[in-house]
Amino acid sequence: MVPSPPRFTLVAGAAEGGTELNAFDAALLAAGLGNLNLIKVSSVLPPGASPAQPEALRLPPGSPVCAAYAFATSSTPGERIAAAVAVARRGDGFGVIMEWSGPGTAEEARAAAEAMAREAMARRGLVPDRVLIRAAEHTTVRLGCAFAAVALWG
Repeated sequence: MVPSPPRFTLVAGAAEGGTELNAFDAALLAAGLGNLNLIKVSSVLPPGASPAQPEALRLPPGSPVCAAYAFATSSTPGERIAAAVAVARRGDGFGVIMEWSGPGTAEEARAAAEAMAREAMARRGLVPDRVLIRAAEHTTVRLGCAFAAVALWG
């Protein structure tokens, strides 16, 4: 359970590794979440959640942290992969999180995640006041990973 009032932080990172899991771990480290235990959650911001900069996310190693995240891995040399997260929010604090990952650039990932977040708000009959986005891209050398997340913590 996320403590109230929760905070949220958008992060992204990319890296190489010897295996898919090692590449994922290295991308988590690059994003600043590598020493935390991620608990995957779906895509609605907790009530009252407020944004915080990544450097504010200072928790003891091994701490459980809820996160909505996306990642892409590739073992094709030269392939560009990307991952992005977008948070669409209203002034009253309600918001949704959308994640995207796959082959492509960070710019393409940002655009896709933003479009998904806006669609999710529209489906609820809402218009976001603000959309926050973070993305990472990686050109694979041997085995790479691009990772993006919204960490929910308090």
